[in-house]
Amino acid sequence: MSDLAAIAARLDSAPSGTPIPVSGGCIHDSYLWGNYFIKTNALAEADNFSAEAAGLRAIAATDTIRVPEVILQGVEGDRAFLVLERLELVPGGDEAALGERLAALHGHTAEAFGFEADNFIGATPQPNPWTPSWPEFFSRHRIGHLLDLLKDRGVSYPEAGAFLHRLPALLPAEPGASLIHGDLWGGNRAFLPDGTPVIFDPAAHHADPECDLAMTGLFGGFSPRFLDAYRGVRSAPADEHDLHEIYRLYHLLNHALLFGGGYVSQAGAVLRRFA
Repeated sequence: MSDLAAIAARLDSAPSGTPIPVSGGCIHDSYLWGNYFIKTNALAEADNFSAEAAGLRAIAATDTIRVPEVILQGVEGDRAFLVLERLELVPGGDEAALGERLAALHGHTAEAFGFEADNFIGATPQPNPWTPSWPEFFSRHRIGHLLDLLKDRGVSYPEAGAFLHRLPALLPAEPGASLIHGDLWGGNRAFLPDGTPVIFDPAAHHADPECDLAMTGLFGGFSPRFLDAYRGVRSAPADEHDLHEIYRLYHLLNHALLFGGGYVSQAGAVLRRFA
């Protein structure tokens, strides 16, 4: 509590009441306190909070889709912290607006693929060097990166080499380098009471926008209204099914790294299919 009090003392407006512990992801201690949502963790997580703040600010700067405002991020004593505005979120809302506003976000592009800094996908480091070629970026800094991390943990796939060799030919050569959320599963989107969609906990970077669409289909939670509205703005690629399976492989490999279990075999099945 002393750390929270010290963090609160650094805010322009002191929070009212007492902090309420809440769920804020699997790795952080999180609290609602007055008008603030505060995450804290060990000093080793300072870079994670810095990356989250950078992603939220990048998305907010597009003025397309609502994200929590970043109030303060830094270190206090032996704790890293991130303070966001407190939003009253509900699980359901205007799914069509979510699709339209995500499409608008994807309309903001860069000249290359990557991001202003490396960040994280969950707890896994995610490298984002600016790269002019999408096949090179996704092959080297997404799939290849995770295969290397898994190999270091003793998990290897016989099909990995053949898959990586073939992968560039399976990807679009020149998709737009859209700003994407990067980890858009159902738990990272909600709505304000008036129906306004909100996204949070990003792993933001510039990529093929279909990466976000692929992720929405991995664990479910997105309605047909969302997809219809999105596709009303940005049409589907001809090879949508296969492309989304390849993009979801990145998240399956990350879950294999973080959680093991059935994710290891699920990822292997995708590698074998396309190798």
